[in-house]
Parts: sequence; C-alpha cells; structure tokens
Amino acid sequence: MKILLIGGGGREHAMAWKMAQSPLVQSLYCAPGNAGMAAVARCVPLSVDDGAAIRQFVREQGIDLVVVGPEGPLVAGLTDQLRQMGVAVFGPSQAAAAIEGSKVFMKDLCARHAIPTASYQTFTQPEQARAYIHAQGAPIVIKASGLAAGKGAIVCQTVAEADEAIRQIMVDRLFGAAGDQVVVESCLRGEELSFLALVDGEEILPLAGCQDHKAVGDGDRGANTGGMGAYSPAPILTPALQERVMAEVMRPVVQGMAAEGYPYRGVLYAGLMIDGDQIQVLEFNARFGDPETQPLLMRMRSDLVPLLWACANGSLRGMQIDWDPRPALCVCMVAGGYPGPYATGKPIHGLQPWVGHPDLQLFHAGTRWQDGQVVTAGGRVLGVTALADTVAAAQQRAYAAVESIGWEGVYFRRDIGYRAIKREGV
Repeated sequence: MKILLIGGGGREHAMAWKMAQSPLVQSLYCAPGNAGMAAVARCVPLSVDDGAAIRQFVREQGIDLVVVGPEGPLVAGLTDQLRQMGVAVFGPSQAAAAIEGSKVFMKDLCARHAIPTASYQTFTQPEQARAYIHAQGAPIVIKASGLAAGKGAIVCQTVAEADEAIRQIMVDRLFGAAGDQVVVESCLRGEELSFLALVDGEEILPLAGCQDHKAVGDGDRGANTGGMGAYSPAPILTPALQERVMAEVMRPVVQGMAAEGYPYRGVLYAGLMIDGDQIQVLEFNARFGDPETQPLLMRMRSDLVPLLWACANGSLRGMQIDWDPRPALCVCMVAGGYPGPYATGKPIHGLQPWVGHPDLQLFHAGTRWQDGQVVTAGGRVLGVTALADTVAAAQQRAYAAVESIGWEGVYFRRDIGYRAIKREGV
C-alpha cells in the first residue's frame, strides 16, 4: 500500500512512526514532514494547503490511502477533493470538519442533539458581545469561532479580562478571520479529559483515554497553547465513565451528523470537562490531538494502518485495538516565548543518544535540517515520549531525556502528568 500523510508536526511524526511499522506499507510519503519524519518516510515539499499539488502527487504516485493530519486541510475540503478522484482518505468531509472549524456550528449541533455543553451565545459584533458579558458577569470564556491553532479559547476571571479578550479577537483580529464570530460561554469547572474515537460514518471505536496540559505554565497557569504535554491512560476515565461518554456524547453526535447528511469518517476528538458525575463538552476536534497522539500511539500495539483504512472505507465494525497496559507520557519542548513570538533556526543538541531507545521516542514537531544539523522551525519543537510501568516512572524517563536535549531559549513544563501521579500515590 502506498500512503501519503499530510502534515509536519509532532502528531504526524507519531503517525508516520507507527505506520512505518506496518507490513502493509509499501511506500510512505509525508507532506511536508519534518526532520524526524525523514527517518521513517520520504518527505515531499508540498504545503498542506496546496490541494492542487497534493492531488497531482496522488495521481502521479498512485497513492492508495491519504491520511490528513492537521485541521486546516480538512476544513478546506481536501478530503472531498481526493474522494472525488476515487482515492481512499482518512479524515472527515468539509461539512463534517465544521465540528472543529466553527465553534458556533459545534455548539448549535450539541444543542440540536441534547449533547451536554456549557450555556452560550454567539456574536458577530463586539458591542453586543460586551453587553452580554457585562450582564452575565465573570468568570466567563471567550472563544474565536474559527481555527486558531488551539489558542482561540480565553478563560476570563473578570469582566475587564473578557472585554480585553473581545478587543483582541474581534477588533485587533488576533486570530484573523477566525474571530469573525465569537462564542461566549459559561466557565466550566472540573478536570479535562481527551476522548478520541475512530469513526467510519456509523461505527465508533474508542481509543484509550488521555489528558493533556494546555496551559503554558506549571500548575496549569498562563496562556493556552496547542498543548504542553500529555499522558495515557487517564485515571479519571473509568469503564463506567467511558460508557457514559459513549452514550451521552459520542453516539449522539455521530448519529446526529449522519442524520443531518454529513456522516463523520476519521478520528473524532471530544474535549470534555468532568466534574463529579457531570460530563460537559468543551470542544470537538476533527483530527488526532497533538500531543495526545504521541502517548496514544506509543501504547497502541495494533497495526494502525488497517484501522485508518477501515475508517476511510466504512468497514470498522468488529475491529478492536490492543493496548500496552503501561502508561506513556509526552513532554513538549518548545521555543522560548511560545505561544507568543519566538525565534527559529536554533541548533538542537542531545538528540542522538536517544535514537533507538526501546521505551522512549523523540517525536519532532517544529524541526528542519539546516547545514547538516537539526534546528528549530516552530513553537512546539519536540515531543519527548516515554513508556514505563507507572506514570511517575514514565515522567522520570521522559524528563531524563528532556534535561539532556536543548537549544538556545528552550522551555518546557516540569509537571506533566501531575494529576495522574497524585492518583497513583493515593
């Protein structure tokens, strides 16, 4: 099988690493890939946003399966274009990808199908949004409706902070067109859970539970990022809670989308808030999470390729996934200044000693080759991911590698996995 993987981040490196292990794969291409992905696949210099060039490459190479990693091409309709060519594609249609591409669409979808989520209102005018905020009070959450690289949700503890968030998103255009509409919603309390499932339009196959750390600072303080680290499994996800999530969230949304004429195929990611016995949907994503994918695929013993193929072709029924019972934990190493402005092109040292480690992988995100060495090329640079018998041991193993790798201005959180480790200690 010839496979083209679209993307070049840590999520895609983990997917490429896993797919390269499959005996079904004859050729694996990544567009555009990164310095780490080049070790397991052939990287081709195609932009994820250049649909015409991607379609031409698929035709010329006789690609059997296209796997779309990031949300941008999904929301832009790349899967529809490729399916019209008769190519199997892992990823939702443009209509279905709106579940991530428009928070207004997602919230309205939840309302139509009685899926639990925070109360909300949507606005296109900043004055109306501010009037609603002043009437509601704080804390309150302001979200840009469109794609904002995981940074479009601002939790505001005061009305003044909320006013500032509206100014940044709707007036200063911090997230560009993503801020044409905003969702203003009540602030939920509890513990966040990432719940991912493979979907073939009808059948739903849940993945192992995981939790990520979105805030830039230790103790979950500071600005939201695309993710500073993650671990799997998530101790909070008991078998009973998993069945409730399936019954109250996943089945209603998949059945609802099919009934409305845009069946979902691909991986569906529900960001949930768990507060006692209450489950609330924070967001849906139309692709694998980053960095959740890194620990998930470290733990997945099953071949990933047949699962992706089954989703693409509507044949997931009866399939199961074998998981390593050991936990995995990923620490994201980022450029200083992230999620704000940051420098690139910084040489990275300390990578080589960890290559080939049986229970640790360096998943590259923002990296590239330059003058014979690996340099930084993004905000999130590496996802150091370790497998061990306990979360605490996985954390220790990951940080041992993190402390030996570096570049000018490197930053990382030092407490990834603290919730799970606290539970282990009880």
